[in-house]
Amino acid sequence: MGVQSLTTFMETHRQIYRDVRFMKSRLVIDGSNLTYLLYFNSDLDQNHGGEYAAFEELIEKFVAALRACEIAPYVVIDGGSDYTDKKLETVMKRAKHKIQRAHQAAEGGTKKNVLPQLAQLVFKQTLARLEVPVAQCFGEADQQIASLAREWQCPVLSNDSDFYIFDLPAGLLPISYFQWKVVENRGSQSYIRCKGYNISSFCALFNIQHQLLPTFAALAGNDYVKLQGMDSSINWAQFIPASSTTASPLEGLIRWLRNFQQPQEALEAALELMGELSIKKKKQVLQDLALGMEEYQLPPSTLLRFFMHGAAPPFPAVEQVAGLVPDWTRLPLTQARLTADILDVLLLQRMTFSFPVDHSNMPSAHLTSRPLRQVMYGLLLGRGTRLQVEERDRDGLQLKLIPVHPTFKGLAKQLKLDSLDKVEPSQRLQVLLEALGVTLASLSRLPPHLHLPVAATCYWFQRAQPTPDLGLLKALVLSIGDSLRKRTAVQDQRTNLKPHVNVAHAFNQWQACLRDSIHLNQLLGFPLPEPRLSQMFEGTRVHHLVHTMRSEKKLRNLLKNDSSNIKLYTTILSIIRQMKGQVVEATTSQTQKKPTSPQQRLPLDDLTANLQLLFIIHNDEETVSEVSSTVRAEQDLHLNDAVSVRTRYKVKERNNRCSNPELTRKEEGRGCWDLL
Repeated sequence: MGVQSLTTFMETHRQIYRDVRFMKSRLVIDGSNLTYLLYFNSDLDQNHGGEYAAFEELIEKFVAALRACEIAPYVVIDGGSDYTDKKLETVMKRAKHKIQRAHQAAEGGTKKNVLPQLAQLVFKQTLARLEVPVAQCFGEADQQIASLAREWQCPVLSNDSDFYIFDLPAGLLPISYFQWKVVENRGSQSYIRCKGYNISSFCALFNIQHQLLPTFAALAGNDYVKLQGMDSSINWAQFIPASSTTASPLEGLIRWLRNFQQPQEALEAALELMGELSIKKKKQVLQDLALGMEEYQLPPSTLLRFFMHGAAPPFPAVEQVAGLVPDWTRLPLTQARLTADILDVLLLQRMTFSFPVDHSNMPSAHLTSRPLRQVMYGLLLGRGTRLQVEERDRDGLQLKLIPVHPTFKGLAKQLKLDSLDKVEPSQRLQVLLEALGVTLASLSRLPPHLHLPVAATCYWFQRAQPTPDLGLLKALVLSIGDSLRKRTAVQDQRTNLKPHVNVAHAFNQWQACLRDSIHLNQLLGFPLPEPRLSQMFEGTRVHHLVHTMRSEKKLRNLLKNDSSNIKLYTTILSIIRQMKGQVVEATTSQTQKKPTSPQQRLPLDDLTANLQLLFIIHNDEETVSEVSSTVRAEQDLHLNDAVSVRTRYKVKERNNRCSNPELTRKEEGRGCWDLL
């Protein structure tokens, strides 16, 4: 992220900053950088899957502080990977490091700055809800952020050390010194205390020409050039005088650069310091250094018209991009309503993942949702293509490049990417439901905002490995149904327990399924409403709930008697079980003609297929009681038309209920509570 060791170096020279009372101004914000720093610097839990509600609240407070000071934020976030792959070495190295950190966090239970899987989506959703202007770039955002700030003559808010190099008229406000949590007042005007930086201060302090700053960054090493990796490193420490109190090689590099006026003469002198190099090697080193310097040359902003008039910027007019990305995607991509992952698939045939806190002994959490991505690959790359997508995933602690073929099934086979936005909504919905393995009829019993998360949970419950137990499903259902946060006994309880390996892995798989469901839904133009993720999952509470249930405490002892939430809970649970039962029933009919085991011949005629499955898998006293209670709840709440009643006892029971409404009311409540 930027120039190597420069941020640390600047910390030892704090006199370079000026004190600022910031107010009444535009502010261009490095959104990707802010996402990480807000989450990591606020004591939010990292190891239980994410505290998304608390993160959302933090973002809301941040925006409120800006607006109180009449600061107009414009957030710019990274998009797809660089289609030239000039940062490939850096990207691969970081991915390997992230795999190690995620395992260390899972094994030791300590924080290793691993961003939860859905945090970036929560960040985008919250800004959109607050009507904060956001632009998602087609590639890396740094140049676009700097260009926009230069044209608007306003500062940049970021901790990325590249912004110490860009020539910004209004300079940089490092996030580390931006005291937004304490808004102060001067008369009637509110302001935020912070520190400001400008390259003129750098040049004055270190007595260096401003045009040499990109040369300084390239020779120091940035995301685009690494002299050490080219066997061309220079020992800059040799230029530090013995009297110096600092030992940073950057000081030696700066002192050496004082001898030059122009970049070219400095580069030629640097080659001499590298010793004997072949002509070919010298040419390669110069090309790489020039590439590293080029990133600090600012083109005109392509986001100005977007923020002012809503006009999406054009795609780069280069051969590698031309014609590969449909024009209709430009606006939703820039609005951050369409995942930038599609650009990596279209331009590079590549998919790169983040790595959640997970033990290396467990398989990758992304394997479960791969079939969803394969549907997306098929829509993006087109039928008949021989292309495959390279997924950069982990295998244990190793980073692996896994070739994955697109899939074409059902209605998706007939759709073309160029005209996907013109396809009838009902057809786009059908493609999504087919991929998730659910029906609209089953989802219709739920509020619209729950359709997608419940469908994703059905998919997860059918495919996750190892198969999730009933306790994990219950915890998720309570979270999805927004029941958990309204309970007194569980509310505000943050667990200090080290996450159980299997529990953490199961919830990691669920988050991956939900994220890929959302991305497919975005590509298809939102046939289902996108759920508010901050209300879907709260990692510490869900883990605490699982632990509580496994400690022989039923949910009825934790929850208040809230009939509407209980009804929603039973409805969601019924749908997920029904979908699971249908999958098993279909698989069974294809593989065997008649039951072969005693368990399969159990007298469960009054149960639906999904409840039979749960009885077989979880054959214990509580689950047996739960199964019968679920049947009763489904009958009374009209949740399952497929429940067949064949015995005279059931007929008699139904007649008794019709003649005794009070008995019916009592049994409804008892049946729902038995589920908990």
